[in-house]
Amino acid sequence: MLSNPIVATYTPFSFIIVYEVYMLVYYLPRSITTYISKQYEIITLIIIRRLFKDLGNLEITSNWFDISGDLQFTYDLIASLVLFYLLYLFVLKGKQALPVKSEIWPQPANLARFIRFKKGLAVILIPVLLGLALFTFVTWSIDIFSPATSAPLAFKNINSIFFDQFFTILIVVDVILLLFSFFLTKRFHTVIRNSGFIVSTILIRLSFSTEGLVNVVLIVSSVLFGLLILTIHNLYQKMPEVFDNEERES
Repeated sequence: MLSNPIVATYTPFSFIIVYEVYMLVYYLPRSITTYISKQYEIITLIIIRRLFKDLGNLEITSNWFDISGDLQFTYDLIASLVLFYLLYLFVLKGKQALPVKSEIWPQPANLARFIRFKKGLAVILIPVLLGLALFTFVTWSIDIFSPATSAPLAFKNINSIFFDQFFTILIVVDVILLLFSFFLTKRFHTVIRNSGFIVSTILIRLSFSTEGLVNVVLIVSSVLFGLLILTIHNLYQKMPEVFDNEERES
C-alpha cells in the first residue's frame, strides 16, 4: 500500500467481488437470467480489478505495443468497456422476457417445485463456497509465507485465486439446474437457453487457464454467447402459440 497505492486498490475490489458472489447465491432461487448476469458481473469486476494490478506494471514508452504488461492493460481496458455494454444488453433482454407466470409448464406446481429446488441448491452452495474460500486463503497464505513448504496448489496468477474453482462449481450447478428443469418442461428453447448458459460459464472457466489476448477473447465471447442465446430465446417466447404447442398437447 505504501510503495504503490494504485495497485493497493486491488484489495478493496476483492471485497466487492466477494459481495457479488453472495448476491449470485442470493438470486439463484429467483431468476436464472439474474443468476447468470451476476456471473457476468463477477468476471467484469475481475477484469476491472486486474486493471489496477496492470497499472503497476505499465511502462510509458514509445514501444507500448511491444511490452507485454502494456498490452495486457490495453486488452483489459477495452474488454471492461465491451463487457459493461454487453452486460447492459443482457440485463435489458432479461427484463424483456415474458413474466414467469406466463410461462407454460406441464403443471402449475412444477414451477413451485423448481423454485424450491433452487433454494435448496443455494443453501448447499453457501457452506461449499465458504469452505472453498477458506481453503484457498489458507493455501495462498502458506504459499506466501512458506514457499518451500507450500501446498501443491500453486497460484501463478493471483486473479485466478478462488475463482477458477468457483466457476467450476458453477458449471456443476448449471448442469444440475438444466437436468432438473428438463424433468419439468420439454420446451426446446428453454433447454437450449439453459444449455447455452452452461457453455458461457465453461468459457469463463477456461479463461482462467489462459493469459493475454486469448484470456480476454474467451471472457468477452462467453458474455456475447450468453447474450445471443437469451436474445434468441426471447424471440421464441414471443410466439408461444407456435413453439409451445407440443407442451400444451402433452
